[in-house]
Amino acid sequence: MNGSEDRTSSMGMQPSSGVLNGPVRCAIYTRKSTDEGLDQDFNSLDAQRESAEAYVASQKHEGWSCLSERYDDGGFTGGNLERPALKQLFADIETGRIDCVMVYKVDRLSRSLLDFTRIMEIFDKHGVSFVSVTQQFNTTSSMGRLTLNILLSFAQFEREIISERTRDKMSAARKKGKWVGGMPVLGYDLGSKGGGLIVNEEEAARVQAIYRLYLERKALIPVVRELEHRQWQTKQWTTRRGRERGGKLFTKGSLFRLLTNIIYTGKINYKGTIYAGEHCQIVDTEVWQRVQDVLRHNGRTGGKKVHDKHGALLKGLLYCSPCEAGMVHSYTLNNKKRYRYYVCINAQQRGWTSCPTKSLNAHEIETAVVDYIRGIGKKREITVETAADERDFMKALSVLDPVWDSLASREQSRIIRLLLKRVSYDGQDGKVRVTFHSQGIKALYMELSSVDRRKSNEKNVAQS
Repeated sequence: MNGSEDRTSSMGMQPSSGVLNGPVRCAIYTRKSTDEGLDQDFNSLDAQRESAEAYVASQKHEGWSCLSERYDDGGFTGGNLERPALKQLFADIETGRIDCVMVYKVDRLSRSLLDFTRIMEIFDKHGVSFVSVTQQFNTTSSMGRLTLNILLSFAQFEREIISERTRDKMSAARKKGKWVGGMPVLGYDLGSKGGGLIVNEEEAARVQAIYRLYLERKALIPVVRELEHRQWQTKQWTTRRGRERGGKLFTKGSLFRLLTNIIYTGKINYKGTIYAGEHCQIVDTEVWQRVQDVLRHNGRTGGKKVHDKHGALLKGLLYCSPCEAGMVHSYTLNNKKRYRYYVCINAQQRGWTSCPTKSLNAHEIETAVVDYIRGIGKKREITVETAADERDFMKALSVLDPVWDSLASREQSRIIRLLLKRVSYDGQDGKVRVTFHSQGIKALYMELSSVDRRKSNEKNVAQS
């Protein structure tokens, strides 16, 4: 064995055995799942480190010493490896700065058996020993590894049991109508201990006004416009970590969620079952039900999503430039004649006045884009910056032009998606910007060439 293998073979052994010879640079890793109490002068991380330092000091005669670097993960779970101090520990191991990693308990390093196995592989690869201050075992022997696996299995089992108990407790609390956390809603504030909902009188008045507005206007967009005019916004709150959330103008989606939230009737919905809540009611039950009836009626008569059954060639590709929002395909019926168009999501969600583009005739924009693409192949003086190889690009478009009209709509749609990455339309100046998929050019050429050959073969068979 070489020196590194000798050091690896001593992982986790008691230093009194004398196997760890020579200077041993020890890195102490500490972890705490929550950040509670970390602002104290002497916290849990300090206690873990002090215990490990004392252990190292007792082996000073064996050449053991503590590295000055601190590897402390405060407020990080042991259920995964996404921890900054742990990643720094791995980085220092790879550079050869560490001979031994010490922890107070094994579960400080990981609560996952699979993750711990991966960590041990990293240690073995770089000849790093591992010692648990309060749990002594030899990870190189079969018995030691068995002990380690049993220990970690119990740690993981304990974590899963805690999770199951937490879920059961939350489920029981919901069935009793208790508030058990989540995003707060307009009209309520969280209790001082987070154990319930308290009515916010000013916000509650706004919620009631919003319900009345919808019953007056009987449509979402007019209400969204009125709320924007009044500068009324969604619920704003600060997380425990001091981050601001909410406080945005209403859209159709956020307004719909407010109007359909049964919590305003003093009830709680848990997995499809309605339970009486402990919080006070804000919206009268009859008013809430009338709003649901109007919403359902509007949904049946035009509020449902229109699926792509009518050859929307640019579906998912067309964007409104001023709003930086997608444009969705839709249609209207007039005297049994269908008129297709694309509408800006921003205009759809926040009203027509919020977008300069609004809607766009589907046939006109699709024809303009296709004509532009077919025209490029006929103009060799045009430089195509997005194409990886201009020659392949020209070949692809030269094949596209003669066969395009003979392709089925599904084939046309597939080829457009292979060729185009994005189509942007500016309703202010009427300009269209087309962005190509440079990586799809060769695939497109092969696709169109095969189609062209198939058409030629069919023609030859027909003539013969």
